Formats: sequence, C-alpha cells, structure tokens
Amino acid sequence: MQGIESFFSALSGFLWGLPMIVALLGTHLFLTLRLRVVQRYLGVAIRLSFRRRTEGKGDISHFGALTTALAATIGTGNIVGVATAVALGGPGAVLWCWLTGVFGIATKYAEALLAVKYRVQTSDGTMLGGPMYALERGLKQRWLAILFAVFTAIAAFGIGNTVQANSIAEMARETLKVNPWVTGGVLTVFTAVVILGGIKSIARVCERLVPFMAVFYVLGCTVILVINYRTLPHAVSRIFTSAFTGQAAVGGFAGATALTALRYGVARGLFSNESGLGSAPIVAAAAQTANPVRQALVSATGTFWDTVVVCAMTGLVLVSTGSWETGLTGAELTKNAFEHIPHLGPLVLTIGLLTFVFSTILGWSYYGERAIEYLFGKRALLPYRCAWVVMVMVGSVSALPLVWNFADSANALMALPNLVALLLLNGVVVAETRKYLWSGQLHLDADTPAPEDPPAS
Repeated sequence: MQGIESFFSALSGFLWGLPMIVALLGTHLFLTLRLRVVQRYLGVAIRLSFRRRTEGKGDISHFGALTTALAATIGTGNIVGVATAVALGGPGAVLWCWLTGVFGIATKYAEALLAVKYRVQTSDGTMLGGPMYALERGLKQRWLAILFAVFTAIAAFGIGNTVQANSIAEMARETLKVNPWVTGGVLTVFTAVVILGGIKSIARVCERLVPFMAVFYVLGCTVILVINYRTLPHAVSRIFTSAFTGQAAVGGFAGATALTALRYGVARGLFSNESGLGSAPIVAAAAQTANPVRQALVSATGTFWDTVVVCAMTGLVLVSTGSWETGLTGAELTKNAFEHIPHLGPLVLTIGLLTFVFSTILGWSYYGERAIEYLFGKRALLPYRCAWVVMVMVGSVSALPLVWNFADSANALMALPNLVALLLLNGVVVAETRKYLWSGQLHLDADTPAPEDPPAS
C-alpha cells in the first residue's frame, strides 16, 4: 500500500507541475481575452439559469443541467480540498484558487458551448455530448475522443466517488463517532437507489438538494466570519501577500513558497470547479436549449457559485480563524475552523459535507456513464453502475493520501485532451458567441424562446 501511495504521489506531483499550471491558467486567460471577457455577462447568465421553461430539444431544463453540474462540482473540493490547499500551500493558495475560478468562467462557457454544438441525439431521443463528441465531430480526432472518455471513466472514480465517500466517512467518524463501514453502507444504498433512475432522476434530486446545501453551508461560513470579524482584514491581507511571496513557518505550519501556493491553489481550484476538466459539459449537452450560447452562459455560472463564492468563503474561514496554523489537514482542519460556532459548528459542517458528497456522487455517476456509453455502448452501463456503487464503499474505508493523489492524477489526464479541443476549436466558440451574444440575437427577454438550432444526429 505504501508503494502505491508513493507512486500516485509522485505521479500527481509530476502531472500538476508547472506545465499543467501554465496550460490551465493560460487557457483560462486566452479564452477570457478571446471572448472579450465573457465574465461581464454573468448577471445575464444568472438570470437565465433560473428559467425552467422548455426552450428546445433536450432531456432536462437549464436549471436542471446547472444544478446537476453544481451537484458534481460543489463537493469535498470546496471543504476538504481548500483545506488541503491551505495546509500545503499556505493562505496564498486561496487567492490562486479564487482566480482559477474567475478566469475559469470563460473556459466553462466554451466547454458547454462546444458540448451543445456537437451533441448527438440517439434513436430513443436521449441527448449525448461532451468533449469526446467535440473531439470526434469538431476536430475529427476520434483517438483523442477515446482517450478523453477513458480518462473520464477512470477519473469519475476519484474526483466523483472515492474522494467524496472518504471525506464524509472521516467526518462522520470524527464528529459523530460513526464507523466508516456504517457511513459507507448507508451512502452506498442511497446512491444505488437514485442512479438507477438515470439523468432525470438525478436532476430531480439535485434541483432540490443543491440550493439547500449551498445556502446552508454559506450561512455557516458567514456566522464564523462574523464571529471573527476583527481578524478578517488581516486574513485577506495575508492571503494576497503570501500568494506572491510565500509563507514562512508559523505555528504548526511548515511554510510554503509562492510556487507551492500557486500549484495547490490551481489544483484544488480545478478540482472544485472543474473548469478545463471537461466534465460539466457532459450534462450541459442534455439541457433543453434553443442554441449553444444560452446553455453555455448558464453553465458558466456554476464556476462562479462553486469557486468564486463557496471556495472563497471556506478559505476566508480557515485563515481568519487561524486554524490553518494548527498543523491539521483535510477534513480535520475544516472541522477545527467550524468549532468557532459554539456547540453546533461540527454538526453544521457534517451536514454540509454529507449533502455535498451525496450530490457529487450522483452528478459524477452520470459523467462516468456517458463516457462508458461512448466507449462500449448501452450494454456497459449496468456493470459500470454496479462498480460505481461498490467503489462508494471502498472509498469510505480507504486512506486519504492515496485517494487524493489518485484523484489529482486522473484529473490532469482527463484535462489534457479537453484543453486540446478548447484551444483548437476556439474559432467555433467565437463564431457562435458572435452569432448570438454579441449580435444581440439571444432573445433573453422574449416571452417565446429563440429559434432553435437542431442538434446533430
């Protein structure tokens, strides 16, 4: 087991080195400029995302697609992931995580646009899309599409399954003294019940669960920040200064360089919002939308809520409370920070993490299924679902370092072909944006939906 942990630790360190950081941030910045700072349409996108009316062919509404994507992205990355980044990279990692989200809005927009543009409709009316279809139909590079689908199917077990189950099992053990086997068993049963209903069942659950869990967690963070309002200005200052100068050893913290803060901030930022990863576009392709730009705007708001809001709140809580100096990491570090809410803090965190974990497992099960279906057809879905349910239990009782390093490695491998599609098809993204958004043809305020662009079949 030690040998396996060492291997994935080394692999994660290699894959998340300077080249990957440059590739991700470079893509975020390039698309931000290429799309004339599409982040400025965030208000319009948020307004559009709450519309639930049928606008075109698809399996679920704009809101259903957004909440399913948020279910997959708002998870342990927002709680345990940010805590790990701060523990290893210092307070400066919070800024890099936040900036990854700000600029990642453009990347998430481009991913979703391509997913809808190149989606296909099966004989039973189901919509299928994502980077694998953009790579195959847009770039005519099926081998890259196959690689992406393989990496997605594998990565799903890390970022969307074992990491999530591991985090809630550890939190339940620490807070409620519940055996991880018990937590894993309950989580496994509930997961099996929901995913058997497919995307419509998943979307129904996510539409109800995601708004509640996000508001509940943000309120908990707000209470802590109000309690520690005197230390908040100093915390913000430390986050900005240590992002560029590094952090000397303080208390139980060993110290970190600026590059370390950059590496862990970007890695956890991607882990949290998945911009550049290529996962969220898979569910965006299932949305009922009149044209690619409308759903692209809606999908882009997911990065804002996930990283610019939720991850930033977690980071401020960890730094303002001083918990990051305790030498703790992962769920234990966040738990220490939430203990600043007398009596109820750990319980609030546990409930928040439980809902985050369950929703993420549901959302990522859909991503994995679509990748498997692309590779092997519908006959492979049942075996994959069975394996998915089993791995929920395995993740609940696995070692945290192994699980996190595996997830980081799989994420990086998944991102590579997706970045190729984004960069080489950026002209298509610009052309669609010019056609609908810049020309004013999006019909955001119309009572009737805009003319529909039929999906490829």
